[in-house]
Amino acid sequence: MTVDGVDPAGIDTIVLIHGMWMIAASWDRWIQRYRARGYRVLAPGWPGMDARIAELRRGPPEIAGLGVTEIADHYDRLVRQLGGAPVIIGHSVGGLIVQLLLDRGLGAAGVTIDGAPAKGPVSLTVPMLRSGFLALRNPAGQPKAVPLTPRQFHRAFTNTLSRPEAAAVYEQYHVPGPARTIRQVSFANLDPHAVTQVDFGRDGRAPLLLIAGGKDHIFPATVARSSFKRYRRSQAVTAYKEFPERSHYTIGEPGWEQVADYVLRWAMENAYRKI
Repeated sequence: MTVDGVDPAGIDTIVLIHGMWMIAASWDRWIQRYRARGYRVLAPGWPGMDARIAELRRGPPEIAGLGVTEIADHYDRLVRQLGGAPVIIGHSVGGLIVQLLLDRGLGAAGVTIDGAPAKGPVSLTVPMLRSGFLALRNPAGQPKAVPLTPRQFHRAFTNTLSRPEAAAVYEQYHVPGPARTIRQVSFANLDPHAVTQVDFGRDGRAPLLLIAGGKDHIFPATVARSSFKRYRRSQAVTAYKEFPERSHYTIGEPGWEQVADYVLRWAMENAYRKI
């Protein structure tokens, strides 16, 4: 199997991890595109998120109480059961999960798209801070699912789309985000034992590509650039790519094919390049 003449060293499996405020179906077009090229593509939802979207929008407690570790462990088990190392691609908070999985020694290559950062000196963004403070207002720290309003979703998530286009995406894919995960991502730098920590200097991890959107309002390009600089402590392959005109909804807005093809080619060119 090849991709535009690139030999992927026998890799036949791609795992896609969705992000905060979205469901796994947000990857559907990527799944079709990669499967058409002969790959086995898996895009399971976060733990408990295989229910119908109407049920998820009611914020069931088992979803609202999800944390970063539970999500990472869920994909950890999946990847270890595959029999061969896959390419792991994550969007938004899914990008953070990719970093955690690579830090655990998993994957042939990893790609984070508009990814949430691992713990480190990064400026928090207004949308994530706003959601984090909503989560902190829960009485007695009770689990809660925190939704975005259609207006918030458009301004923060799909800001390069028209209002009708953004409304259609919201209706199709948006679900409330787990408050616990929001707190852990938003306030990691205030927690000495943050579950979002990785070893930026790990030399033996799989290659990692950090992709940023120049018009991303949730995790701006400065977040990915900062992460890229920290990963330079490692001798492992690390790359950075910015798409200047793209929002946080990089994986679905018009032109997503360019991103999907770039990701696949980079991953197959660099897979298994460990020192």
